Amino acid sequence: MSKTLLSLFAMMHRAGLRLWGLWFVIFLAACSGKKGGVEIDLLEIEACGRITAVMPVGSATYFTYRMEHKGDEYEMIRDFASSRKLELRVKVAESIAQMEEMLRRGEADLIAFPRVNNPRLDREFIFCGTAIPVRSALVQAVRSGGRLLTDVDELLGMEVYVAEGSHCHEALLEINEGLGGGIIVKTTEQDASAESLIEKVYSGDISFAIADDRIALMLEKYYRQIDASLALDSSRNSFWMVRKTSPLLAEAINAWASTRGERAAYKLRNKQFYELSRRAANYGLHVSDSGSISPYDSLFRKYSSHIGWDWRLLASLSYQESHFMAGISARSGASGLMGIMPRTAEAFGVAREDLFDPETNICVAVEALRSFGRSFRRTSDALQRMKLTLAAYNAGVGHVQDACRLAGKYGKDSTMWDGNVAEYILLKRNPEFYQDPACKFGYLRGSETFLYVKEVIERYEYYCRTMD
Repeated sequence: MSKTLLSLFAMMHRAGLRLWGLWFVIFLAACSGKKGGVEIDLLEIEACGRITAVMPVGSATYFTYRMEHKGDEYEMIRDFASSRKLELRVKVAESIAQMEEMLRRGEADLIAFPRVNNPRLDREFIFCGTAIPVRSALVQAVRSGGRLLTDVDELLGMEVYVAEGSHCHEALLEINEGLGGGIIVKTTEQDASAESLIEKVYSGDISFAIADDRIALMLEKYYRQIDASLALDSSRNSFWMVRKTSPLLAEAINAWASTRGERAAYKLRNKQFYELSRRAANYGLHVSDSGSISPYDSLFRKYSSHIGWDWRLLASLSYQESHFMAGISARSGASGLMGIMPRTAEAFGVAREDLFDPETNICVAVEALRSFGRSFRRTSDALQRMKLTLAAYNAGVGHVQDACRLAGKYGKDSTMWDGNVAEYILLKRNPEFYQDPACKFGYLRGSETFLYVKEVIERYEYYCRTMD
């Protein structure tokens, strides 16, 4: 407890005030926003009733999917906050240095992002929570006729990109020193999780990046032309961090991690690595010899009339979401044939357990698509309106409307997907755009939504070419 609060306690005790008065003063001090920074611990946090975590945006940390907050680290810190009956607030940082500075200044109570201990960090912070094993992996592209690097010696003379201040950066510097400094190390401060670097490898903008292997292996599912099999170091444990002046908070997090935390981390890691990939580009295997696409063609035909779409477009959407597996439940919470989110089902009066009934799932999906489509009534071209609606189905209407506003602001057609709104969906991962006043819903890893629309439409066109 800070000296100021102790003085207040002494004054109130001398004045014979009741204990609730003390708690009221603590509450005001903790919640006033004047954290002053350095002496906030569990007592002040619980008096305020909320805990603030800082983390980067990323697939394994924190992101918004169909207007719901997701991410492994987010779900774990949410579980901890719930166990202490605390409201969770999340602040986003673009770099590792920014996260550390926010923690120092008291703008956050902890960094909910795995960090590997080192002497510099150990002097200033307490490591706590569930141990997450991490390794540094080389991310490289799988090119037709190309050869993958199989040894770090082959990086001599190569430009290699890495997130500034990360454990991957430290590993790369150690390797480079051992090789006599022949690797050209390029750092970025704006991508703590290195996901944009992995996307740049995939797109061919850069040749090599170093990233946390758990993130790289997860993104291999989405970017199938990348390889992350070459590890640069041995596995090391990583943890969350709190200030040295928050020992009680660290103890509480450790106590949680020793029970619920370990189970939560195991569950999340298994979802991350073993969940069925929701990407599919091999269109030639999806029409049977009998001329059917799936066992559910009759239901797609029945409900397509409710929205005025070709039934084969619904079938393509279903394959994208579930590979026609009616009992599937994805890591994001999306369930059943059409990948319905529980909150969406609730909005239409459907219980989550009912989403595994194929007809119910398709019916809810069509109603959701019809609802989303109303947001794009200004788009007269039917195909462009379908693409905008598909994008909203994947990312949420808010994110697509953000891209529409950005397109209009910067001279593009805000009613057309191709070459217009799609361009700004892709740009919504850049701070320049997701922090633009026209953008109301923040960051989006837009490349996933862009590819989602592209693949659903391409598969639909394939279905149209091969069957009635």
